[in-house]
Amino acid sequence: MNFSYSEEQQMLQDSVSKFIQQDYDFDTRRKITESPRGFSEENWNLFAELGWLMVPFSEGDGGLGGSATDLIVVMEEFGKGMLVEPFLATAVLGGGLIAECGNDSQKEELLAFIMGGELQLAFAFTEPESRYELNNVTVTAERRGDEFIVNGAKSVVLNGEAADKLLVAVRTSGEQRDRDGISLLLIDAEARGVRRRGYATVDGQRAAEISLDNVSVPAACLLGEEGKALPGIEKVIDRATLAICAEAVGAMAVTLAKTVEYTKTRKQFGVPISKFQALQHRMADMFIEVEQGRSILYMAAMQMDANGGVAQRAVSAAKSRIGAAARKVGQEAVQIHGGIGVTDELDVGHFFKRLTTFQFQFGSTDMHKLRFLNGESSAA
Repeated sequence: MNFSYSEEQQMLQDSVSKFIQQDYDFDTRRKITESPRGFSEENWNLFAELGWLMVPFSEGDGGLGGSATDLIVVMEEFGKGMLVEPFLATAVLGGGLIAECGNDSQKEELLAFIMGGELQLAFAFTEPESRYELNNVTVTAERRGDEFIVNGAKSVVLNGEAADKLLVAVRTSGEQRDRDGISLLLIDAEARGVRRRGYATVDGQRAAEISLDNVSVPAACLLGEEGKALPGIEKVIDRATLAICAEAVGAMAVTLAKTVEYTKTRKQFGVPISKFQALQHRMADMFIEVEQGRSILYMAAMQMDANGGVAQRAVSAAKSRIGAAARKVGQEAVQIHGGIGVTDELDVGHFFKRLTTFQFQFGSTDMHKLRFLNGESSAA
């Protein structure tokens, strides 16, 4: 089996890698995270010019192919720089839902603006009590003629503060945890009754709490069939899960490299601490975790491409394994660095925060382990 990237994928990887190395160093990132919007609009426009926002979309939708392997190429390099621009929220989640669930008219109207960097999206699906249950939806949408009246609240909505439009998972029928009865609505973020409270997350990203109070939404803003949105949501969330697995692999690789470099310069008893066998063993274990994580990431991406974008067990295997690796690598890096490893001035502490957050995003390590064990073998 060939695990090598194609020539086009290598060119894409080189392009993103050069940007991270030359224009997205740690100090630049810190300034961006401290800005009012929490990301760089200049960078966002650059991503559009370079075609990176087209990567998650198929050629039929006007994109560059839309394969899972293409996506992990970009996300692994983004992970090396701890990128905070809303690529995941807008292009992978929001754009992915429109591509998966939208009709031809909606795709034609919206996807070009996403790929052009002119439209920012946020997918509001988590609720205060839903945890990792995508079918646990209490936000209601009552049909009244040619519109829906939406009420409820969503939490930890990535890019929810800056988004132009919100994709909201709502319940149009059934009970709180029913799989049927869940619909997707595209809501203007400035619509009457929409309130957003933005904040910085622990890993430098931006999210928002969103409340919806008698928000009137035209029926034409329904994506897909009413009450049948959950399978599409699950498919897109799995794709986003794979994307952040690639991001974590990139972050782990840099964390390991910086830890090894630090041990070569930090001295105790007159010698670099890299000479201590106990630390050598620990860094060797970190290396193994990174490489195992990268291998299972490639496996999951190939399974997803081979099965029409559906690979639940493979994605869960990757998320579980990489989640455990992220914990190991992040904690070891901080311990080997000592107290300086958790200071705001050193990038290792920020990588540790991102790797810690990753472990619980789109399902915890334990949740994905259970989903793998309980899943259909054919999905792997």
